[in-house]
Amino acid sequence: MSDTAPSAETPFLFDDSRRLTGPNRHFDRPAVVLSALGAAADDADAHRCWAARVSAVCAVLRWPDPQPHVHRHASGFALAFAAPEDALFTATEVNEWAWERCAAGAGFAFAQPEMNDPAAVAATFAVRAESERSRPLARLKAAALAHGLPCFDDDDTLSIGAGAGSVSYPHAALPLAMDVPWSRLRDLPTILVTGSNGKTTTTRLLAAMAAAAGRRAGSCSTEGVVVGEKLVASGDYAGPAGARAVLRHPGVEFAALETARGGLLRRGLAVRRADAAVVTNVSADHFGEYGVHSLDDIAEVKLVVAHALRNGGCLILNAADECLMRVAARTPHAVAASQALFAQNHEHPALQARRGQGGSTCGARAGRLVLSADGVEHELGAVGEMPLTMGGAARHNLDNIAAAVLAAQAAGLPLHAVRETLSRFGSQPQDNPGRLERWTHRGATVLIDYAHNPDGLGQLLQVAHTLKPQRLGLLLGQAGNRDDDAIADLARTAARAVPDLVVIKELPLMLRGRLLGEVPALIERELRAGGVAQASIQHHADEAAAAEWLLQWSRPGDVVVLPLHTAAVRARVSAVLTVR
Repeated sequence: MSDTAPSAETPFLFDDSRRLTGPNRHFDRPAVVLSALGAAADDADAHRCWAARVSAVCAVLRWPDPQPHVHRHASGFALAFAAPEDALFTATEVNEWAWERCAAGAGFAFAQPEMNDPAAVAATFAVRAESERSRPLARLKAAALAHGLPCFDDDDTLSIGAGAGSVSYPHAALPLAMDVPWSRLRDLPTILVTGSNGKTTTTRLLAAMAAAAGRRAGSCSTEGVVVGEKLVASGDYAGPAGARAVLRHPGVEFAALETARGGLLRRGLAVRRADAAVVTNVSADHFGEYGVHSLDDIAEVKLVVAHALRNGGCLILNAADECLMRVAARTPHAVAASQALFAQNHEHPALQARRGQGGSTCGARAGRLVLSADGVEHELGAVGEMPLTMGGAARHNLDNIAAAVLAAQAAGLPLHAVRETLSRFGSQPQDNPGRLERWTHRGATVLIDYAHNPDGLGQLLQVAHTLKPQRLGLLLGQAGNRDDDAIADLARTAARAVPDLVVIKELPLMLRGRLLGEVPALIERELRAGGVAQASIQHHADEAAAAEWLLQWSRPGDVVVLPLHTAAVRARVSAVLTVR
């Protein structure tokens, strides 16, 4: 912020100052946060000074208690405070000003004279907050609340209601409350899906269940926004923009929203009202970003979705994920929620305990999927006959299936639609593109998946081994925003599968700060350390060319595993596989 930036002689004292426009890791409401830099970053006195200045300014501005919070993590400190939703830009400036004053000491001077005078600071921020605030927008939001309707707001557009029962207005042309067609506006069933692996599959499965029940579903994921059977936007839409795109679409009657870690950390949760929120699992991925350095950190971030549950909403957790369950047990908003649990084993102790408390569970017993709800058991079919499990080989998809069943039950979808979906979903590649697609090519079996972290890759390779390959071929690569340990762990996971050939791909559009060739070199080093012979390792500078080379290498009886990172490459490979 140019008008409160320190002088050229003063080191920059913060980084990554941003608005959190919805519930987030720190608060159940909008907030602002920055990363402290400089010599005072770990100084407790500077932290106390910052908190005092924030509280003092907020009091003068008549903002609610900001509850300033210092979050210590392995790589530094995040300074956050809760702020009014309609004054978040001003709040980021308050945050920066307070920290800079306290971190730089008495000798620090801002370029703007008024920012050096504490008596003038509150007045300056009051003017900024007033200019940021839109009274017409505030009146419309208050009216929506009075009508019991959700609002979705971004920098340009306000929408009231959801999906087919919504209306949207540009900020530059907001109507009077009396001109809003309130009688035709309504909410719709909404489910949030988060976790480290399985999000997209679970989201798509839920959308298919809703469609089988006769409802036009909208979904968003890392693959795009889909309404009905139409892809209306392609790309990574697993964040707030994707959720808003679904919930503003006039054709949507049921929303299944993949909710990824990145969006939760960068901007917070876009949705404030959901019927169910699923956390599929947590695994080691993206360490080092936004203060996330451990599995517990990841679990805390994922559990933010519990803030969105409406009264009677259900938090659906993987009972077999020990870290997730441990963190959920100490997280107030997760503890307060009504919980349903899933696991591959219907007799898992946590599931038994949950049923004993009157809660819902889903898992497999004697090879059949069982939903227990309201004290009644419902058999949903043989697990091995559900295409998504590949005859029972894809055990990890049993977790995704069980999670989706519980979410569908929480959203009121009928069991006949759930059963019908489970009996067919996954039988065609277009059901779940990019997620455990199974093809036959030149007598070999080809598996296409996203498999972007060690756990996901391990699950995929486990499926490959159940197919008893003559030879195993593997495509391997990683985006540059993972740290060295994460990349090494991915390679070690590959090495443990004892592949006959590994083709290491370069991802030139995903270097993310690394040098060309740096990630492939790390992968090869760990593969060699894990026992993979040099003769069994090849390099290609292009993902598509690498995948096509593996297909040419294959022969009858082989299994070729292709973790593909980009939709364009997947489409190109699918075109090759479709040609008989």
